[in-house]
Amino acid sequence: MAFSRISKLDPPSRGIYTKASVMLCSLFTFLFLLHCFTDRCTSTSPTPVESSSARAVALIGDLRSLRTKRLVYEWSHGSELMGSGAARRSPRIIADERRLQELPEEPLILPPPDTGASRRASPRFAGKLSPLGEGRKKLPQALIIGVKKGGTRALLEFLRVHPDIRAVGAEPHFFDRNYENGLEWYRDLMPKTLEGQITMEKTPSYFVTREAPARISAMSRDTKLIVVVRDPVTRAISDYTQTLSKKPDIPSFESLTFKNRTTGLIDTSWSAIQIGIYAKHLDNWLQYFPMDQILFVSGERLISDPAGELGRVQDFLGLKRIITDKHFYFNQTKGFPCLKKAEGSSKPHCLGKTKGRTHPNIDPEVVQRLRDFYRPFNMKFYQMTGCFFGWDD
Repeated sequence: MAFSRISKLDPPSRGIYTKASVMLCSLFTFLFLLHCFTDRCTSTSPTPVESSSARAVALIGDLRSLRTKRLVYEWSHGSELMGSGAARRSPRIIADERRLQELPEEPLILPPPDTGASRRASPRFAGKLSPLGEGRKKLPQALIIGVKKGGTRALLEFLRVHPDIRAVGAEPHFFDRNYENGLEWYRDLMPKTLEGQITMEKTPSYFVTREAPARISAMSRDTKLIVVVRDPVTRAISDYTQTLSKKPDIPSFESLTFKNRTTGLIDTSWSAIQIGIYAKHLDNWLQYFPMDQILFVSGERLISDPAGELGRVQDFLGLKRIITDKHFYFNQTKGFPCLKKAEGSSKPHCLGKTKGRTHPNIDPEVVQRLRDFYRPFNMKFYQMTGCFFGWDD
């Protein structure tokens, strides 16, 4: 009897199934969205080392969000389609579905990994070259451009003691003899440097090369220039002494100095004389570089007070004063200061036998004629630089 009454009950209506399906799908949708929202809120800000990964994850998340919208839409509206059929979809649902279908399937393009981030964050790479060849070659930011026999080699060797200076030992002669080889050739001559280190080179003949200022300016207008100057008379005699050591049969200093010894007319075409006309050469450089980008180092003070002159150079280059009195001792035999410890060595270091040669005896009258010749040029040079070097005392 009971069974017969149950059998006579009406079967569940179709609407009940539809409502149940909608409720289940809505519940699943809510749980899915809650999971996504919770995951986003609990994410932490990327550290500098993780910046590349964070960018990649963010990019993937943006792309996934578009696809997630499509999946959620299809999931939440699928029950409606199942229960009522495609014919019963409302115009709003059809329009929304069409817009979702038009969403582009964007390609996944990951940014290149920031391989230097972890290296920059690691203290073991700071201030030194690693055995794996870290660092890169750069065009020089500072140049010792002159003058010949002024003390440029001594200055370069002293500066190389500084840990933030990396310099080429040999003279590249790029801006006077090898310019046609191009800047890449020039860059390849440079040593590798780390961030914060300065690349340098010295070629004394640049100062008297007419094309050099324009060429260096074309490379970089911010290049810092260092000129080591010396009493032009003493410099000329030193220049002659060097040539004499290579060519013992050259004429005497006196005969090369004058066009006509009787009239006392100085031969300015002789390079040993011409180099010492500093004001003339400086005028060419000032057409391309401001005075505050040029430092003049006294060759005499580089001998009498090397630490003082090196302090000025370090300040000019924007470096900490690391090279001090403790790095030098005076060599009585050679007559100039030497390093107690050279770059990469624990032994004292003096410049080679080609430096500090004994000068030949020059006729005092010729020396005086040269001093009279250089005096007006020296005065002009003092005015241009704002420095008094005391060569005419």
